[in-house]
Amino acid sequence: MAAAARRARVTARNFYHGAMDEAERQDLERAQEIEGLDDEIALMRVRLKRAVEERPEDVQLLVKGLGILVRAVGARYRLSPKSRKDLADNLAATLNSLGDQLLPPEG
Repeated sequence: MAAAARRARVTARNFYHGAMDEAERQDLERAQEIEGLDDEIALMRVRLKRAVEERPEDVQLLVKGLGILVRAVGARYRLSPKSRKDLADNLAATLNSLGDQLLPPEG
């Protein structure tokens, strides 16, 4: 299905559409095209870094932020078969690289 038709269908059935201004509707359309949680995880890391810099004594805030980040990263790999395949491929590549360093091929 064409992306424009998909967006129109999603927008038409969006319960919140009437409560948003035009800028928010455009943001919503862009957000609907994003797959995965990579942007959210990156944003969480930036916010967590800021919290550490600005309030290093607030351990409760840091633990809460870390908990959210850990759940988001865990969810990222549970979301889709593609994510699971990517994780498996990355782990395999890491293990192969480690094996090559420990036991270089004879040659």
